[in-house]
Amino acid sequence: MRRYAGAVDRDDWEERVAALWADDLGDEDRIERARVLADDAPHAALGAFELGGALDSAGQEAAAEAQYAAATAAGLARIDPARAAQLAVQHASTLRNLGRTEEAIAMLRAAQPHPGTGAAPAVFLALALHSAGRSAEALRVAIEAIEPTLPRYRRSVRAYAAALTDDDALAEDATPSVSVQGSSGSTWARSTGPTTSGA
Repeated sequence: MRRYAGAVDRDDWEERVAALWADDLGDEDRIERARVLADDAPHAALGAFELGGALDSAGQEAAAEAQYAAATAAGLARIDPARAAQLAVQHASTLRNLGRTEEAIAMLRAAQPHPGTGAAPAVFLALALHSAGRSAEALRVAIEAIEPTLPRYRRSVRAYAAALTDDDALAEDATPSVSVQGSSGSTWARSTGPTTSGA
């Protein structure tokens, strides 16, 4: 790919990238525009990432995987940490779709937390584990990904999730019980922890 180091305004290029994904384009049109963007990219890693995304979106996973690998090799993590966080998810998902589940699992386990991706690495890790036939691990990862968002019962949920892969992990003080209080309904016993945060 041709590179015009220092000749392309980064802000202008980013606007073109935003338009690439905002416009209602067919797959082939998007790929062709992504190739032009890759040629004009301020850095090789940025161009490879965006072209990989366009190929991925079109279902051309083998070609996308090559671009994602190129973006990593070109130093995307150093150039653009936010895109690098997305790359970990997208590349791993592509690897899973290509049947390379163990590579996908390793990549997602190594993914660094980033506000731009939130719990997405854990969600895609759960999918990869399920594809690998490790359903209990997959369910545990999925539950643990949403546990911090729960307004209550979090300690119990953590214990039950751990018990999916470790039968000895269920602590006595985390076991929930139900106490019926007449017609007013039932409430969780104090063994579930505080009912406000559940932490």
